[in-house]
Amino acid sequence: MSKVIKKAYAEEMKQGYNLRTAMEEASRCLLCHDAPCSKSCPAKTDPAKFIRSLRFRNIKGAAETIRENNPLAGCCAEVCPYGQLCEQACSRTGIDKPIEIGKLQKFLVEMEKREGMEFLHVEEKRDGKIACVGAGPASLACARELALFGYDVTIYESNEKAGGVLTYGIVPSRLPQEVVDFDIATIEKLGVTFKFNETIDAARLEELKAEYDAVFVGTGLWKSKVIDIPGKDLDGVVSAIDFLKDARLNKENMTLGDTVLVIGGGDVAMDCVTTAKQLGAKATIVYRRTIEEAPADIDEVMAVQSMGIPIIQEFAPGEIIGSKGHVTAMKFNGRDNESELTMKADQVVFAIGQAACDTTKDIKAGGKVFTGGDMVNGGKTVVQAVAEGKDAAAMIAAYLNK
Repeated sequence: MSKVIKKAYAEEMKQGYNLRTAMEEASRCLLCHDAPCSKSCPAKTDPAKFIRSLRFRNIKGAAETIRENNPLAGCCAEVCPYGQLCEQACSRTGIDKPIEIGKLQKFLVEMEKREGMEFLHVEEKRDGKIACVGAGPASLACARELALFGYDVTIYESNEKAGGVLTYGIVPSRLPQEVVDFDIATIEKLGVTFKFNETIDAARLEELKAEYDAVFVGTGLWKSKVIDIPGKDLDGVVSAIDFLKDARLNKENMTLGDTVLVIGGGDVAMDCVTTAKQLGAKATIVYRRTIEEAPADIDEVMAVQSMGIPIIQEFAPGEIIGSKGHVTAMKFNGRDNESELTMKADQVVFAIGQAACDTTKDIKAGGKVFTGGDMVNGGKTVVQAVAEGKDAAAMIAAYLNK
C-alpha cells in the first residue's frame, strides 16, 4: 500500500493570467449589446460588465461586479463549466474562439485578494433570524445574500470546516483550499455565524424552526450510490465521497492502494482518479459508456488524459474479487454483451452518483422551510447551487416582509 504524497496533489493545475495577458484577452471582447455571455450565467455574475470594465483598465470595478454578483466568485472561477455556459454563448465563438471568461474571473478575484479590496456592506439591520443548514455552495450563497439584506444568519454544518463539496469533494489541484477559504471569509465578514460539527436531523430541524424565523436547507448529496454486485463489501471498496474527503483531511497519513480503479464517468470520477494518481497510485478509470457520452466536463477529461491516466470505455462492473477480505481484482462485462475484462486492483472507488443523506432526504420546502442546491436539483454545478441559494434568499426576504 502506497503512502507516497506527491507535491502535485496540492499544486494548482490551471495557469492564470497576469495583468498584461488579462488586458490582451479582454481587448478581444466585442462588447455585445445583448451580452449573450451574461445571459448564460446561472448566478448572474455578469461577465459582459466585468470584461468591459477590465478592458478599460477599471480593475477594481471589474472585481466589484464579480464579488457583488457571485458570493463564491473565486470557486466558480476555478470549477465552473464555462465551455457549456458563458463561453459557449460568447459571440467570438463564430469568429475564432470565445473569450476565456473563466481565466479573466480568476485573475480579477486574485487581484481582489492581493489588493485587499472590500466591496460588500451590510444594509441597515433588519429584524429576522435565519438558519442555513449545511455550509456548501447553496447555503453559503443564501447566507451571504441574507446578510447583505441585514438579517441575522447562522449556518449549521456537520463537518469541522465550511465549504461542503468545495472543501471535501474536489481535488485541490483543481480548487485550491485558499480560494475556498477566501470566498468564505468574505461571507463571514458580513457577520454570518458558523456552527460546526452539528448534524441536523428531523427533530433538530423542528427546533430550528421554532428558534428561527426561516430555515434554509441546502445539505447537498453526501450519500453514495452503490452497485449491488458480488464483493461490494470487501475492504478496499470505497465511495468517491469518502475517498476525496479522506485525501483532503488526512493528506500524508492517507493510505491508498498501489493500483486504484475508479468506476464512473463524471467530474467526481475525474477528481478521484487524478487524486489517486497525484498521491502516487497507478490509477485507471473504467466507464460503462463511451467517453463522448460521459457527463464529465471535457476539460476535466482532457486533464486526466494529459496525466497519462487510462480511461477504459464500455465496460460495466460485474464482480469484485478478493482474498482474505480485501480487494485483489475486479471483473467487468463489455457493452457488447460478449467481452469480459479482469483488472488487478487493491482499491476500488465508486464514483457513480450521490443521493441526499437519510437525515435530510425527506425534507420539503414549505412554511418557513426553504430548500435548494444539489439536494433539490439532483447534483448539478457549483454555479447552479449559487444561483439557487441567491433565489432562496430573495424568497426568504419576501417571506419575512410579507
